[in-house]
Amino acid sequence: MKMYLISDNIDTYTGMRLVGVEGAVVHERNELREALEKAVSDSSIGIILLTEKFGREFPDIIDDVKLNRSLPLIIEIPDRHGTGRNPDFITSYVNEAIGLKL
Repeated sequence: MKMYLISDNIDTYTGMRLVGVEGAVVHERNELREALEKAVSDSSIGIILLTEKFGREFPDIIDDVKLNRSLPLIIEIPDRHGTGRNPDFITSYVNEAIGLKL
């Protein structure tokens, strides 16, 4: 299975292309929807990488795919500007999942 990147900037796209990941650069809501539909319809794509900006700006589109399809897996990644998450987001996620403070 392949990975496919949907990015909001050319720098992230270029970096991923250097390691062999194909993708698309989109900026608007309808472009994101079209790129996701294209990626989801390709059965050889197992993982879709999205820059975090899309998760913040268009959560309804992303959630629709996550909730209604088992494949491909959608992963939000930070872009060249860094992450918008708290520095301890992994620890808080684990704490919430297991119910214990680490």
